[in-house]
Amino acid sequence: MQTTMNLLEQALSMQPAQYWHDKLKLNRNALHNARQRGHISPAIAGALADEMGQDPKEWIVVAALESERDSACKTRMLKKLPKLTSL
Repeated sequence: MQTTMNLLEQALSMQPAQYWHDKLKLNRNALHNARQRGHISPAIAGALADEMGQDPKEWIVVAALESERDSACKTRMLKKLPKLTSL
């Protein structure tokens, strides 16, 4: 499954972090903090994807699932969304 860290790396390969902070009106540490946590919030993931010409809905779902604890429900949802496992 692609992760929001993959999305962030794609974004940073296009433009530096400061560009994205300004473009999305984020706190200047938002992307650094997300990288430290290992995932991006659904709102930021959707906004980044949208600015990059990707489907924000798919990335919002990926981000939401990443933030969930491992559980039977999370596993079930990942299986229900096979398209998202190969973004």
